[in-house]
Amino acid sequence: MPDLLLELLSEEIPARMQRRAAGDLKKMVTDGLVDAGLTYEAAVEYWTPRRLTLDVRGVTARSADVREERKGPRIDAPEKAIAGFLRGAGLQSIDEASVRSDPKKGEFYVAVTEKPGRSAETIIADIIPPIITGFPWPKSMRWGRSSAQPGALRWVRPLQSILCTFGPETEEPVVIDFEVAGFKSGNTTHGHRFHAPDVITVKRFDDYVEKLEKARVVLSAERRKEIILSDARNLAFAQGLELVEDDGLLDEVSGLVEWPVVLMGTYESDYLSIPAEIIRLTIRENQKCFVLRPQGQPDTLTNKFIITANIEASDGGKEIAYGNGKVVRARLSDALHFWKTDQAELPDLDTLAASAEKFHLDLSKPLDQRMAKLDALDVTFHAKIGTQGQRVGRIRQLAQRLLQATDCGNDILMAQVDRAATLAKADLTTEAVGEFPELQGAMGRKYALLQGEDTAVAAALEEHYKPQGPSDVVPENPVSILVALADKLDTLISFWAIDEKPTGSKDPYALRRAALGVVRLILENDLRLPLSTLGASDDLLNFFHDRLKVHLRDKGVKHDLIDAVLSKDADDLLMIVRRVEALGAFLDTDDGKNLVVGTKRAANILAAEEKKKTTIAPSVVSSLLTQPAEIALGAAVDQAEVNAAGAVANEDFIAAMQALGALRGPVDGFFDQVMVNDDDQDVRANRLALLRRIRSATETVADFSKLAG
Repeated sequence: MPDLLLELLSEEIPARMQRRAAGDLKKMVTDGLVDAGLTYEAAVEYWTPRRLTLDVRGVTARSADVREERKGPRIDAPEKAIAGFLRGAGLQSIDEASVRSDPKKGEFYVAVTEKPGRSAETIIADIIPPIITGFPWPKSMRWGRSSAQPGALRWVRPLQSILCTFGPETEEPVVIDFEVAGFKSGNTTHGHRFHAPDVITVKRFDDYVEKLEKARVVLSAERRKEIILSDARNLAFAQGLELVEDDGLLDEVSGLVEWPVVLMGTYESDYLSIPAEIIRLTIRENQKCFVLRPQGQPDTLTNKFIITANIEASDGGKEIAYGNGKVVRARLSDALHFWKTDQAELPDLDTLAASAEKFHLDLSKPLDQRMAKLDALDVTFHAKIGTQGQRVGRIRQLAQRLLQATDCGNDILMAQVDRAATLAKADLTTEAVGEFPELQGAMGRKYALLQGEDTAVAAALEEHYKPQGPSDVVPENPVSILVALADKLDTLISFWAIDEKPTGSKDPYALRRAALGVVRLILENDLRLPLSTLGASDDLLNFFHDRLKVHLRDKGVKHDLIDAVLSKDADDLLMIVRRVEALGAFLDTDDGKNLVVGTKRAANILAAEEKKKTTIAPSVVSSLLTQPAEIALGAAVDQAEVNAAGAVANEDFIAAMQALGALRGPVDGFFDQVMVNDDDQDVRANRLALLRRIRSATETVADFSKLAG
């Protein structure tokens, strides 16, 4: 079957747009093929800084003939109805319609139209031009003389050529003939802008890839990444160094080069006095380069870095390395200034006295000065919520309430938590964080250690932002845990108070992430926290329940187990999870599985009788239990209620489940040997009351009616 090769060559496509654009091209073309009646076996998209390429294999050579029948009115229908039918069916006269008979509806008109299939070449020539002219670039431009004309082509950067060939492997492919804004499709492209700018004639995909490679273009982004990573590792190893790997940067630089050439640059070792995080970000953000460290020393950097060039220079890359080094030195000089400035005394200390008093700050310490500055400047956190200074005040109070709620407070810990909460946002006014916002927290920790803060306090300044996602680490240091919880809970409570909640896919304040962070902090540190007493409204509590469900489902917990133990006012997430775990273990046993069947049967009978308004006794009357099976069940329920309630009170949910497990045999015996709907109304009402006690006993642990199966 034929294959389709399509390439759109232009000037530089921004790296951040390449992957999505290639995916859009694939979807639009394959959707167009399918909508036109063609099928295909596989489609793969490729991208480089200059080209979007699509390889579609196994395209059917022709769309199928289509025969359509359109049912019309009865032959004796009014003329207006028949005229409307003719217009809708595209017929000139009623003579072109057929007449059909139906035993019930009589004779009626039918319009039969036959549309012959079309060749794949014709279909492709029709669908590609509107895809190009309507391509969904986030940003695009017009260029040249035609740019002033209405409907001029817009592209991310000036388009240069369109390659489109089609045909089976065993035959010479054809060029799909079409034109877009003066660009006529063909079977030619160009290689590397500098190494091989001449025209290249290609046939099909394999030939195209091979000729591009010879013309210094690596088409596959994944292969470019492999080349960069492998060469960088090898170059570092040869110098006794180790690459500091960065997947995000690797993705980015692979989109900046068509022919990756890895080089090593250098800068003065004096700059190594700057924290490694600042050096890495300076070099990453400004020059898109990787940093290096001595082998086996993960916390230390060297004064060398890795450059990914797009050209094989005649001097072996010396000038490229020198030029990059020159820029890196200038940027690191700025970074060194930030680093030193942040440790120096602020010039306007006399204006910070009130803020210092409010937060018990020591204005002889640089980080305390920055916190006072944050408060004095009235930096807004959110227009409806207040300033950062006000927020820090709330976090301090909430952290102390958390200490009391977790019953882990002592004088030392209380002081550490208060100090960490006070300084948590202080680094927001530092020069380093102003330049690199992603360093907030990390710089707070460094500056805290420099001014002699306790290590637990310093760690909390960085770790209170964690976890920032489902795979991020959760703090284990008590100070970090408490400040992290206070920070996230304050965010959630505050936004709920102003009715700013996530809607659909929109979550501009990352409130889902904050709630998941609270869930993970509680569960992974075995914390007992009554969220409702800490300020969580019913609606916010429901939001936590939703995040808990997502978290547990991601860990493979069945949704019905969660629903069975979760009540709307449950505010102790750790206890919810322990109930879920106990229920899951119980249902893995034969007693558990069979008891669920029995209790569901009891619940169904009860529901049916309640719907019919059948009389159910308010309580079980022992004297009306006459058959051995119901007497045994009554005694078993008495015992199970006591044992399960006691176990629940002791928060021993495994024991509670085991207590309910003792009902399995008596419940089975009851349904095997006893007729619930006895002719005697009092006996029937009493037996229904016994079933209700089964339901009530199990509900002390879980709502079995919500279990699937």
